[in-house]
Amino acid sequence: MSTNPQRVFVARLLGLDVFDPIGDRLGRLRDVVVLGRGPGASPHAVGIVVEVPGKKRVFVPMTRLTSMDQSQIICTGLVNLRRFEQRGAEQLVVGGLFDRRVTLVDGSGAAVIEDIAMDQQRNGDWLVTKMFVRRGGSTSRLRGLRRGHTLLIDWADALPDSALEPQGATQFVASHEDLKPADFADALQEMSDKRRIEVARELQDERLADVMSELPEEDQVTLLSGLDIERAADVLEEMDPDDAADLLADLPAAKAEELLALMEPDEADDVRRLLQYPEGTAGALMTPVPVILPPEGTVAEALAHVRSEDLSPALASAIFICRPPLETPTGRFLGVVHIQQLLRSAPPELLGTLVDKNLEPASDHASVSEISHAMASYNLNSLPIVNREGRLVGAVTVDDLLDQLLPEDWRSHEDDTPLKNQGGRRG
Repeated sequence: MSTNPQRVFVARLLGLDVFDPIGDRLGRLRDVVVLGRGPGASPHAVGIVVEVPGKKRVFVPMTRLTSMDQSQIICTGLVNLRRFEQRGAEQLVVGGLFDRRVTLVDGSGAAVIEDIAMDQQRNGDWLVTKMFVRRGGSTSRLRGLRRGHTLLIDWADALPDSALEPQGATQFVASHEDLKPADFADALQEMSDKRRIEVARELQDERLADVMSELPEEDQVTLLSGLDIERAADVLEEMDPDDAADLLADLPAAKAEELLALMEPDEADDVRRLLQYPEGTAGALMTPVPVILPPEGTVAEALAHVRSEDLSPALASAIFICRPPLETPTGRFLGVVHIQQLLRSAPPELLGTLVDKNLEPASDHASVSEISHAMASYNLNSLPIVNREGRLVGAVTVDDLLDQLLPEDWRSHEDDTPLKNQGGRRG
């Protein structure tokens, strides 16, 4: 790397593409790793965390960087693609330093770190030399408000609080707002339990519900247990009922019942019904809220329903036609109208004339093996599930099925490590 001294601010680097020497994109910068050098001494930046294709985060040492500025980052291309793991005294700037409280040594009070500046030394090393802080700052998870004026100070002009002290997460959440829930969940898995809970408390309920659904079950339990009981119930309400049921099944029965009692009755009823099914059955696997319409509904109405951004692609692939009531368990199940048929039909056409009556629904007590065989045989994205009275009680989607069939550690699995056997409620 060039030995001409230069300065970069970490917040401005986040999301920048990292290239190899011939211009091929390696990935995107997500964090910087620093190592403390003692009280008052500027931390040493030892590397960067890069999100490579496949959404895996890897460590690139600063010695492998040939150029770094506010527009792009270039490395040698010799990168170890093993998943990044924080070690020893290493600290993540975005994950650990941002939002940390500091005490100003001039006696003027406390502040919160919002950014840091790194200066390249003449020997090529990078040191954290400056903090961009907000004095007397405070944040609100609900409104995102900030107060207090900002300062750019030398690293030695402030003393960071202990890592054991409570810490905000406004900067972390803001810098990762572009991530899909699964990728945000990956970022959380690099953190300590304490830091994960701090970040979780900063997220809006709906966002936290989506992220938690992408975490391993034990991490979901840890996060939910770190929230106050009313907030935990609010987050469960935002989760898909099948995901909420899986999570509650991993909690002590008394705790699960306490949370269910705090949830809205309609939301709690859906979850309670799922919890009644034995493990390994379609009922335990399904979602109880597919798109359901009567045969008198029109193609235009159906298309309006499947356009909802709250629907997964798998659930949006089919309309389930039933007699009233249209809430599960419904009246008599009549059949399915597939999205392709909707797209080929006139908007005023009645759904009852388009029903695929050849698709047999599965029993809510059918085994996972039976469900996977049926979905694979007919190339289905979703399969209707009925009870013994022929009423629709839900649908198993292809993503539900994959969660069941994949090994329990698939979210954190490395290509060179053995897979674990299935386990948990779905196993």
